[in-house]
Amino acid sequence: MTIVPAASPKTKRGRRRNGVRGPANSEALLAAAHRLVMERGENFTTQDLIKEADVALQTFYRHFGGKDQILIAVLADLINGHCEALAAKAEHFEDPVDRFRYYVVDTLTMLVANPGATARFMTSQHWRLHQLYPEELAAATKPFADLVQRELEEARATGRLTPRSPERDAWIVNRLVMSVFHHYSFAADAEDASTIAEDVWLFCFAAVGGTGG
Repeated sequence: MTIVPAASPKTKRGRRRNGVRGPANSEALLAAAHRLVMERGENFTTQDLIKEADVALQTFYRHFGGKDQILIAVLADLINGHCEALAAKAEHFEDPVDRFRYYVVDTLTMLVANPGATARFMTSQHWRLHQLYPEELAAATKPFADLVQRELEEARATGRLTPRSPERDAWIVNRLVMSVFHHYSFAADAEDASTIAEDVWLFCFAAVGGTGG
């Protein structure tokens, strides 16, 4: 997903290869992958990665099946980080509809206003990897749908919205936002970012029973 890049994990360069197994090496590999994605997109090799992480090749294969698996992990980490940031920033909204709107509008406004290499990486690799690992990609993009579903459930309980099925409607909203995200990752001369984001929001709002804008 669907979704604006979060800050990558910070790991110091130059960590020695000490043979330690477990979370430290996994985190070092993921942090190194984030750095390489920021610098080169997907255009790096496994050898580039282990050099950047300063670990041995066998260490990489203890944690990841191959390059595709760590790219999936990077996508999942970016999306999850973005969703955590959205949830934290939306806490001050008392109305679930306002939180729902924030998730959609903030995500798309930031992307359309300033598409970058990370967004293009997310788009190109999402569709390539989805063909090979559909279940893993579905899990990676689910956090945004989970955010939306929570607000739809509360909005329905309080009579603010009338979604037919919060879970299913959240999945559709997630796919719509993701599609717009992917389009504007590469589109040149995009329309005004706030206009695009607001149009998508109004469509989503009406689809789940919202009235009045």
